[in-house]
Amino acid sequence: MQTLTLNHLADLDAAAWDALLPGAQPFVRHAFLSALEDSGSVGKRSGWMPSHRLAVDGQGQLLAALPAYVKTHSYGEYVFDHGWADACARAGIDYYPKLLCAIPFSPVSGARLLGYPEAAGWLIDQLTQDLTVQGLTGMHINFTDALADSLLRGREGWLERLGCQFHWQNRGYRDFRDFLDTLSSRKRKQMRKEREQVAGHGIEFDWYLGHQLSEVEWDFVHACYANTYAVRRQSPYLTREFFSLLAERMPESIRVVLARQGAKPVAMAFSLVGGDSFYGRYWGCLDEYDRLHFETCFYQGMDYAIAQGLQRFDAGAQGEHKLIRGFEPVITRSWHYLLHPGLNAAVSNFLEQERVGVLAYAEEARAALPYRQGG
Repeated sequence: MQTLTLNHLADLDAAAWDALLPGAQPFVRHAFLSALEDSGSVGKRSGWMPSHRLAVDGQGQLLAALPAYVKTHSYGEYVFDHGWADACARAGIDYYPKLLCAIPFSPVSGARLLGYPEAAGWLIDQLTQDLTVQGLTGMHINFTDALADSLLRGREGWLERLGCQFHWQNRGYRDFRDFLDTLSSRKRKQMRKEREQVAGHGIEFDWYLGHQLSEVEWDFVHACYANTYAVRRQSPYLTREFFSLLAERMPESIRVVLARQGAKPVAMAFSLVGGDSFYGRYWGCLDEYDRLHFETCFYQGMDYAIAQGLQRFDAGAQGEHKLIRGFEPVITRSWHYLLHPGLNAAVSNFLEQERVGVLAYAEEARAALPYRQGG
């Protein structure tokens, strides 16, 4: 086998890449990753330089691949290593550039080491051996699935890091009321009141597949998305063109809910579906209404998942406000290979302590769930 570096995913046939994928999760599809590149959402402007790594046999047959990027910062990753980078800067140690295997701006666990497991393991070993030659300080793999965890656990030099997210599980609910019946009385009343508040503003919701939105409606979707960054005086990661390209390349995976007050659109939530899962990704509003965020981002998605028989609702990173709405703690994993021996030792010690804290936090969060005892 030999390794190849691919700087433009469009240079590889989509069918060849997608043939390596283990399941229906949309984020590792050629269509999603190439839309990021072709729209300028990743690349020189963003500091995410595509550097996908491939393992091929002697006949050029693709055996394994990693969606990878060379980075000189840690923005848009949602596995926060800024503290490690700051410590390196104070000690005069280079932390960048680093090689990151991840889905840009998407804190969603899933396949990262694509293809035959033996070939993927070989590819990982080759990449870590070549980091110095390539001028890289380390390699990081974020939001891994069980296959990647099994390949990396016990491999020399790799450090495991735990995180915690909140996901909602559809336990065969017939409708939203059926879900509410599993909650304590106080939490049930709170959710009903929140939904009634939004309805009281005269706001209604319409669901769309990717091919059903016009370019004018995509303009609105992007404007709402960009506004969530503008209010924090930041620039959005995704360009307007990304949404149109994704709607063209994988419309069947896209779900958008638009909130309207009369004929006027006021908010949106953009999601993807794959397999039995619903992935809430982006939201935004152009007019502020009390509780609109919770309705648009969470309750509408829960309604949709129940109606469509989807089993899991992954609404993204962070957000303890999800907990009191029935989203349960889920442990996530990332893996880190750091060339500098002193940095590796210091981070290893830190992660041992952090692991205890993350597991305790998840257990404490579970105790705070709104479900009735035995519900």
